[in-house]
Amino acid sequence: MMNPTGWLELSVDVDREAVESVGALLAEIGYNSGVVVEEPIIHGPDGPDYQVDQSRPVTMRTYLPNDERASELIGQVERGLWALGMLRTVGELRVRELAEDDWANNWKAYYRPHRIGNHILVVPSWEEIEPQPGDIVLRLDPGMAFGTGLHPTTQLCLELIERYTRPGITALDLGSGSGILTIALAKLGARVVALDNDPIAVAATRENVARNQVHESVVVAEGSLGAGFDAGHWMGWNSGVVGQRTEAAGQFDMIVANILARVHVALAQDYRKALRSGAEGELLITSGIIAERELEVAAALAEAGFVVVERRQEGDWVAFVHRLSRH
Repeated sequence: MMNPTGWLELSVDVDREAVESVGALLAEIGYNSGVVVEEPIIHGPDGPDYQVDQSRPVTMRTYLPNDERASELIGQVERGLWALGMLRTVGELRVRELAEDDWANNWKAYYRPHRIGNHILVVPSWEEIEPQPGDIVLRLDPGMAFGTGLHPTTQLCLELIERYTRPGITALDLGSGSGILTIALAKLGARVVALDNDPIAVAATRENVARNQVHESVVVAEGSLGAGFDAGHWMGWNSGVVGQRTEAAGQFDMIVANILARVHVALAQDYRKALRSGAEGELLITSGIIAERELEVAAALAEAGFVVVERRQEGDWVAFVHRLSRH
């Protein structure tokens, strides 16, 4: 596990057409791929109501451990922003040091209730809101593990989970982060195993699972699936994985993995082994795939015996639903 001396907040103001590109750049280096998008808002007369001010730039933030890699990663972001600034309006990168407690709570100022799909309502744990009939409410405090539902990859996953989850199935949430996908699966009637190789994410998942009162149908553990155990953290950090290496042969009806393209490629055969072959409706949902790596992921999954059920894209991000081939 990392032992940073503190944390760095990286922030930049961009025009709306640059949000997806800058988000992808920040996600490449941010802790757990986390990116905060701060919309400029105009408060309504009733307090909680607000409207987005379309005339002002969007502020984007991510967070880094203040360790020996920080200077290199900041330089990488600066070069990327310079290149993007040739095409769109992109401001200068701001870097601010944060203490650990400040880092863990700083993003709360920018996190508001929001709807995803037809019925999913993601609500910060400290907010009070009146849900509509039929709403599936996910109360979330990501803490130090990103996963607020604001990133396109998470939104794509939630939309697909809402569409394809059947009550009574057994599901794996691989790379659980804050636990947002685990909670959605459980509230839709699945029995869920949530795995992450970051102990911070494991703790956040456990807390949010308890907060949403779905703990009776969820198992949370530190570790990864098959070859993923040897890969360390998705972003290449040494996470100090000491949990379980899950082979899970034929254990799951559904796997949901919102991780990086290269990890999907590495785990393609493990996904196949872990799915309950022959089960009606066994599905693999993969997200976190930057569009330029889409063909690489698609080829690896096809070679492992998967066929595409659905493809969705939001901005530069792609998500797939696959099923095991019957042949």
